[in-house]
Amino acid sequence: METAPLADRMRPQSLSEVVGQAHVLGKGKLLQRLVKTGKPFSLIFWGPPGSGKTTLARIIANEMKADFVEMSAVMAGKADVTEVVERARRNQQGDTTRGSQATVLFVDEIHRFNKAQQDAFLPHVESGLVTLIGATTENPSFEVINPLLSRSRVIVLDPLSKDEIIEIIKRVARAEKLTAKRLPKESIEQIAELSGGDARIALNTLEMAEQLSKGKITRQVVETAAQAKIPGYDKLGENHYNIISAFIKSMRAGHATAALYYMARMLQAGEDPKFIARRMVIFASEDIGMAAPAALNLAVSTFQAVERIGMPECQFNLFHCATIMSKAPKSREVTDVMKRALLAAREHPDLPVPLHLRNAPTKLMNDLGYGKSYQWQAGFKHSKGFLPDEIKDLNLFQ
Repeated sequence: METAPLADRMRPQSLSEVVGQAHVLGKGKLLQRLVKTGKPFSLIFWGPPGSGKTTLARIIANEMKADFVEMSAVMAGKADVTEVVERARRNQQGDTTRGSQATVLFVDEIHRFNKAQQDAFLPHVESGLVTLIGATTENPSFEVINPLLSRSRVIVLDPLSKDEIIEIIKRVARAEKLTAKRLPKESIEQIAELSGGDARIALNTLEMAEQLSKGKITRQVVETAAQAKIPGYDKLGENHYNIISAFIKSMRAGHATAALYYMARMLQAGEDPKFIARRMVIFASEDIGMAAPAALNLAVSTFQAVERIGMPECQFNLFHCATIMSKAPKSREVTDVMKRALLAAREHPDLPVPLHLRNAPTKLMNDLGYGKSYQWQAGFKHSKGFLPDEIKDLNLFQ
């Protein structure tokens, strides 16, 4: 039988067992008071990984004796949303063996739901059919629609301190019968230091260290275990930038296979698909430009599709766009003339606009020569040109 990971097995089952977050869990604080009311309430937990978002959602649902439904915004589609709503209706109606039951929907990484998906939940949250608890590592002000925000309470969670991580490790060590001889104080501190305030990482490191050492878990064993647990892709780490760089350079080189491989790695690691789509909008002008002007239309359409459809279906749009961007002809003309134009503007920021190009909304301006001899027709070439005299020979298209 497969054993659940240590972090899941040791997950707290009540608010009193949760370590940290005293600003919302302390006596008389917000979450303690909300749970005591026993009434459904929608929440959005905003905090770093491993700060207890999922744990708190499960505890709250348990305290409310509600049906807890967990969904990942990265993987959920329209059918999943419909299924949850139907399940909530059945819970509300109850059956012969029990009365009605509240439904708590926990959406992990709720910031990855697009506007349409969030809108789909809104009426059911408003009616009380579904109690929504979202978890996000991103600022919900930018990623969650205002109507949903206004109907939820945002709870900000802090990274766990080193002392709090140590307390968690000691509790787990007692539960797992890890003696001080097997897991000495210095090794516990080492795990806490390497966790970065993430309880899950700390327990994963401890579990790996146990497997690597049948005897004393030394600092060297902990260091080896921590390295084994380092993720291959971190949205805020160096590898994040390395992989997006490889993606762009592969498209630039016309190597579609490499581009799609790197994009697949980003998506599987949970990268925001809008981030990838934005990069392709930039690429369409920066690297393809005048060689295939329609590429920009495709990239913008892809970005809009990603916004409106969301994961996982929008992957079709992303792979479609990245394939064409890779195979399209390339031109740096737009990029080059942009740089030259910006340089000219920096070097000559205050040159007066020639009189014949100025607008003449009044008689005085007209008498002063504003707009003189200008004719409103396509392709009209004024005898005095279109640039200030000081740079009249400037040509950005060298």
